[in-house]
Amino acid sequence: MTRQIDLSRVLPHARIEELPNPYFGKVRDCYDLPATAEHPGGTRILISSDRISAFDRILAAIPFKGQVLTQTAKYWFEQTADIVPNHVVAYPDPNVVIGKRVDILPVEIVVRGYLAGTTSTSVLTQYKKGQRTMYGHTLPDGLRDNQALPQAILTPTSKAFDGGHDEPLTPTEIVEQNLLTQAQWDEVSGYALALFARGQKMAAERGLILVDTKYEFGLDAEGRIIIADEIHTPDSSRYWLADGYQSAFEAGTRPPSFDKDVIRSWVVARCDPYKDDIPHIPDEMIAQTANVYIDAFEAITGQSFMPDLTGETPLDRIRKNLSPWFKG
Repeated sequence: MTRQIDLSRVLPHARIEELPNPYFGKVRDCYDLPATAEHPGGTRILISSDRISAFDRILAAIPFKGQVLTQTAKYWFEQTADIVPNHVVAYPDPNVVIGKRVDILPVEIVVRGYLAGTTSTSVLTQYKKGQRTMYGHTLPDGLRDNQALPQAILTPTSKAFDGGHDEPLTPTEIVEQNLLTQAQWDEVSGYALALFARGQKMAAERGLILVDTKYEFGLDAEGRIIIADEIHTPDSSRYWLADGYQSAFEAGTRPPSFDKDVIRSWVVARCDPYKDDIPHIPDEMIAQTANVYIDAFEAITGQSFMPDLTGETPLDRIRKNLSPWFKG
């Protein structure tokens, strides 16, 4: 569905000087709040901007992208709260979640249900190089691109906090390198597989295939493992459209999906994005990408997207909704 997108309703950043302890990421602008009796570990304000990042740089700001990601994660946190506790404290604004501060575990958890992916750590890339044993799993010969795996598998990697490259890990290596204890790994892996199974089941009911996804787990102030960041969003997960998957698989082509790569593909066709200046991205490309994100939200959640158009600008609205958290 193509909608008229108001390109002026965009949140390129959420720099709010009244909020303490800022941390500005590629997409989120965050602020740490001090500990309280209710939250002894403190809380963090996470504001999802509309920035879109690729090639280690910001390409553009896409209207309503931040709202889509925040509200999609909200939907899934609510749908999976019976499986694993999460970091959510409150949602004071459509672009904002206030979460418990967590110490993120040094292992990134990716669950994969299909032989897919393009990065060096993806199972498809390694499989096509002839590897059959990876991440502690042995895959059979004869699998084809984008084929369903015999069962969903965990493909953990080290988290490169220092800007280095993530490296594949096996469960044995995770414990031997003291990244997690055996008990922690057992708990995290159980949570991840249960979350993925719930996600795949609910996606199938919506005519979607949840192909793979990543999860961020951490420890809260009480030492409990909880899930943080986002879950099953279009940015953290790969979805295919079930209608059309089989014919694409048989033809050896890429299954239909929410094509968020429209901007990336447009940029790559016009420059070397790692070396050159990014050319001006036309309004129609911005609007098209906004529609893709909104379509994804509606398909994933089954809910109609309701853009919050209050406030003179999105930042004005967020400032008003976060004013109770401003420094005294």
